[in-house]
Amino acid sequence: MSRHFGELLDAQRRNGKFLCAGLDPDYEKIPEPARKNGIRESITFFNRSIVDATKAVVCAYKPNIAFYEAHGDEGFAALRETVEYIREQAPDTVVILDAKRADIGNTNEGYVTAAFDHLRADAITLHPYLGKEALQPFLDRTEKGLFVLCRTSNPGATEFQDLRVEEEPLYVRVARNVAADWNGNRNCGLVVGATYPEEIARVREAAPELPFLIPGVGTQGGDLEKSVLASKDRKGGGFILSVSRGILYASSGADFAEAAGRKAEEFDNAIREAFV
Repeated sequence: MSRHFGELLDAQRRNGKFLCAGLDPDYEKIPEPARKNGIRESITFFNRSIVDATKAVVCAYKPNIAFYEAHGDEGFAALRETVEYIREQAPDTVVILDAKRADIGNTNEGYVTAAFDHLRADAITLHPYLGKEALQPFLDRTEKGLFVLCRTSNPGATEFQDLRVEEEPLYVRVARNVAADWNGNRNCGLVVGATYPEEIARVREAAPELPFLIPGVGTQGGDLEKSVLASKDRKGGGFILSVSRGILYASSGADFAEAAGRKAEEFDNAIREAFV
């Protein structure tokens, strides 16, 4: 069955689902009851348990590739099996590969094949620094979503992202370019951190129709309500709020999956309340 990022995301918006669970399995933090025979089986079992417990309330899952690449072949196999499981058990949810890729065009062809054909992700995160021309292989995959880093949630983001370009911050220029020039296939979005809600509002003004991927709520301390209010588009959606550690490690005991499910429900309820 064919999958289209935009159609999946729009269906989730209509269902009032805006929460994304980040699948970032730090092996040292995986609860003992989830430990199986080796790294691959442990990560896969842990992720599957989280998916089963949260699939009723999330709109997307976002595995960060670093947590899998760190374990070599076993980690990559666990990532592939995780994506397959999501597509089987939660087929309406979006799979966003948090890989932050970007390179010259012919190198990006390899990244495109790995992310979309081998791992079968629905979307990917990208760096904007090399410009539209270099990212064309991603842009050409019209059925896939591309979330371009715009205003990130880390404390050092200001070093470059706040630099002035013709009287506006660089991150605003990135938002304008992606919205006006890169989004010809209507498959682009932006990454904006929940730790900077005022900046989210500026990005929304510059890119009124693009979907936002918003990390930083939970452990990083981002303000959920302010982020929702600042990021909503004219249709009352237009964002995906991503929570990783705040859901994954809600419990270190045998109830780790149930606790993750309860946390996901809490975040989902908080998002709904923010609309009021």
